[in-house]
Amino acid sequence: MRKSLEILQAGTMELATIINQSLEANPVLEDATESISLDAEGPTPEEADSLDYLNETDDDWRDNSIIEGKSSPWTTEDEERRQRLYDSIVAPETLQQHLQQQLDLAMVEPAVKDAAQSLIGNLDERGLLDLPAEELAIRLEIKPDALKEALTLIQSFDPAGVGAADIREALLLQLERKTGRDTIEYKIVRDHLHDLARKRQPQIAKALGTSVDRVAEAAERIGRLSPNPGGDFNPSGNPYILPDVIITKNDDGRLEAKLTGEHLPNLRINDFYKDMVGKSGIDQKARQFLRDQIRDGRSLIRSVSLRQETILAIAHKLIEHQTDFFNKGPRYLRPLTMNEIADELELHATTVSRAVAGKYMLTPQGLTEMRSFFATGYQTNDGAEVSNAGVREALQQLVDAENPAKPLSDESLMKELKKQGIKVARRTIAKYREQLGILPSHLRKTF
Repeated sequence: MRKSLEILQAGTMELATIINQSLEANPVLEDATESISLDAEGPTPEEADSLDYLNETDDDWRDNSIIEGKSSPWTTEDEERRQRLYDSIVAPETLQQHLQQQLDLAMVEPAVKDAAQSLIGNLDERGLLDLPAEELAIRLEIKPDALKEALTLIQSFDPAGVGAADIREALLLQLERKTGRDTIEYKIVRDHLHDLARKRQPQIAKALGTSVDRVAEAAERIGRLSPNPGGDFNPSGNPYILPDVIITKNDDGRLEAKLTGEHLPNLRINDFYKDMVGKSGIDQKARQFLRDQIRDGRSLIRSVSLRQETILAIAHKLIEHQTDFFNKGPRYLRPLTMNEIADELELHATTVSRAVAGKYMLTPQGLTEMRSFFATGYQTNDGAEVSNAGVREALQQLVDAENPAKPLSDESLMKELKKQGIKVARRTIAKYREQLGILPSHLRKTF
């Protein structure tokens, strides 16, 4: 089961590594794209009886490929060159992988570990939670107590600051681990971050009863902290990201989803070893060894097949729900929860969360992380739905079009969005502006 979950969560390049390692370690597995099996005589009735435990026919094994019915247009030489290229690319460790390794070593209850797994899959590229933990508990059907304990666990992981709700909490988590809570730096971030951003050091010094010089020194130390704790693991810094799904339009203009994986080995069980298990005269230990290897190989093939089917099924549902995004752009991304997709596919929400974690889709709008299609949102005055990403897109457009000499305040931005039918609170505007890296209006002003 652990191996199956690992395969479900693996990206395309990670999956290729897992499969190649299994090919090297398991002698009964073979790559059907590189080898040619000669038809052998079928087993005798006695031999067939000894193969019943496999619960598979020979044809099932021969046809049980990663993507059934797909033949590679590449020659063997082309495939070898391509494989050498992929093998030469060292994929950087993702934030999710880094956290998962720490979670695997954590001694916690299974319910807490499952909740932590879901939280890891819902962290954004900065390592922050875009949604409140309470909302995630409802969305993923996780008990609040287990989620709270899981969040505390993740926030204790490296890098410091992951699992925070916003930049302020990320900085506080880093300071708490470095110097504790009873420091001037911690108090400034906790109570005066707004003033610090505006360089109001005299006001901070007066409020804390200390000197301006000491506040300036503390500000310098705060400046060395990372507002982006997951930045070192940012997958966008990897130019070799391979999408797991490609969304294209057919001749009729309809959107279609296709799995990538032409370079993945086409796994099957070697006929020679299958036949050997049923033959008389073979050493009992050797027979048991082969049975174990065939069982493991069968499990791997099924896990890979299930991964592919699950991801493709989710992609088809995303096309149904997010058609406007694919055709018109991010502004038209509609609110969607993992529970909705899970219910439609008769899966658990955590399965959907694991399946989309770290996966990418190549769409008409560019390379997009699958997780980004799941977001809460708002309803416009005309009844249309717009996601958080759509609101951020609209906010960015307003700032891009503003007069640099008279930049729009958060209040003004809120009013402009209201004119577009999007009713958003001013504090939400401030949160989204911060996420987009947009400075406050007085710091954007040019003369």
